[in-house]
Amino acid sequence: MAVLVIGGAGYIGSHAARALRRAGQEVIIFDNLSTGHEFLASGFEFIKGDVLDSSALARVLSRTHAIMHFAAHAYVGESVANPRKYFRNNVEGGLSLLNVALDAGVKKIIFSSTCAVYGEPAKVPIDENIPRQPVNPYGVSKLFFEQALESYDRAYGFRYASLRYFNAAGADESGEIGELHDPETHLIPLALSAAARTGPELQVFGSDYPTPDGTCVRDYIHVNDLASAHVKALEHLQAGKESFAVNVGTGSGYSVQQMISAVEEITGKPVPRKVGPRRAGDPPVLVANPAKAQALLGWKATRGLHEIVATAWNWMQQQHASKR
Repeated sequence: MAVLVIGGAGYIGSHAARALRRAGQEVIIFDNLSTGHEFLASGFEFIKGDVLDSSALARVLSRTHAIMHFAAHAYVGESVANPRKYFRNNVEGGLSLLNVALDAGVKKIIFSSTCAVYGEPAKVPIDENIPRQPVNPYGVSKLFFEQALESYDRAYGFRYASLRYFNAAGADESGEIGELHDPETHLIPLALSAAARTGPELQVFGSDYPTPDGTCVRDYIHVNDLASAHVKALEHLQAGKESFAVNVGTGSGYSVQQMISAVEEITGKPVPRKVGPRRAGDPPVLVANPAKAQALLGWKATRGLHEIVATAWNWMQQQHASKR
């Protein structure tokens, strides 16, 4: 019996699929390719399908024992402009998946949640027990699904792990897979593209935050550390243990300026940039307290800022070489 990786042709899902395979799990990838890329699912059984297609889900769930769910729209700004899209996919699609899984007797799910469920936290580092008060439709859609999981657990014994990501970054050390979004909105690939002169100058949003250098501070976690947390979460549920929600971050924060400096050091190139006003809803500091994940799962991030930027740069160079 396999683990069904929904959204496994995307950035984090493709890394998690490989981590599962390394851990001895059989994997089936299910993705509608709206934002994913089929080559990221290379080497796995791949089924093109949508979480709103109950019959397609039912056919594949009969061969699985657990689910990892990555298939969410995840652009905060877009969620504000088009909440209908986000509630249809992230909420309706999520409920469709839960109900088909319940009918199929598959009652273990690892959910790709987000620190956006906290909104603008009253204290940092962020503990799991602070109020969940999202400030945009993306965060609301993720919180809704977390609450659905809590209800299904109480009513039906549907075991879940909600992993609240901080800023996923980096690429697989092999250079085989990495971050590939369209449009790209993440700081590190945008900074690398600016340095390589393959993209526009980097837009820095705000230099007057109450932080040491005036730029936003975030907790960047290497995508393979994030993937390993998913494997640990699955093993926890397979051992018959209780459902849970944890922060998945490093506990260390880096400012936008520090990240730009790391990009310049690793590439040996300057990052052309333009400083503009703050974006609405960007908290000054978002850093995880990862102690619960360490205590509950025996998991801890092992890669730092240098590895994050270096693997992302390697992946970008591989991509450009393959297009020549």
